[in-house]
Amino acid sequence: MNGPALASRLREMFASHDVELEDDEEDWLVTDGDFPAIRATWHAGRGDEPGHLDIDVVPAEERTIELSYPGYGERGCRDALDDFERQALYPLLAACWYVTDDRKLDVGSFDCGLNTWDVFSGKPGLRGVADIPASVRDAVHAALRTQSLTAELHWVNLFHARDADGNERALATLDNQPWGAGVTALSSGDWPQAENSARWLLLVDVRDY
Repeated sequence: MNGPALASRLREMFASHDVELEDDEEDWLVTDGDFPAIRATWHAGRGDEPGHLDIDVVPAEERTIELSYPGYGERGCRDALDDFERQALYPLLAACWYVTDDRKLDVGSFDCGLNTWDVFSGKPGLRGVADIPASVRDAVHAALRTQSLTAELHWVNLFHARDADGNERALATLDNQPWGAGVTALSSGDWPQAENSARWLLLVDVRDY
C-alpha cells in the first residue's frame, strides 16, 4: 500500500467517526488546516523480516506521538493498519480529537498533585493471554502517579512478551522516551508462564475544568 492509498484509508477511517482530515504537504493529514495532524508510512520488510507501519500523530506544535506496527507478507501493511485501528485509533480520537467511543476504549482517571488526569486506554493487542493482568494495569497506573507530568497530553507505549523458552521481554516508553518505571511495572505482573505477548497504548491528559 503506497502513500496515497494509506492516506485515503486513514481519511476513511477518521471520517467514519465524523472527523474530516485534509491533505497537507509531506503526506500529512490535518484537521481544519491545523493540528491534530497524522501521517502513515509503510516500510516493506526484506526477506522473511516483517515490514513496519509508522504512524505519527502531532496533537500540538513540537509534540509527536510515534507509533509503529509490524506486518508480515503481502498483507503486511493492511494487517498493521488494522492493528493500529483496533489498538490506537480510539484513544487517539478521544485524547486528540475529542471523539469518545466508550465501547472501543477504557476511560479512567487518577489524581496526582493538584491535577486530575484522564486516562484513555486502547484495546490491547494480545497473543496467548486473554487480557492485561489487573496487577499490571495497577502497577502501570501507580508508576504514572509517581511521574512529574507536565500539564499536557502524554502517551505511554507498553509491550511485554514471553517466548517458548520462558524468556521475558518488557519495553515501555513515555512520550517516545524509554521509561524504566514502566518496564518494572510490566515485569512485576502476573503474566502466564506459557508463550504470550501483549501490546498496549495509554494516553494521559490533564483534566481541564
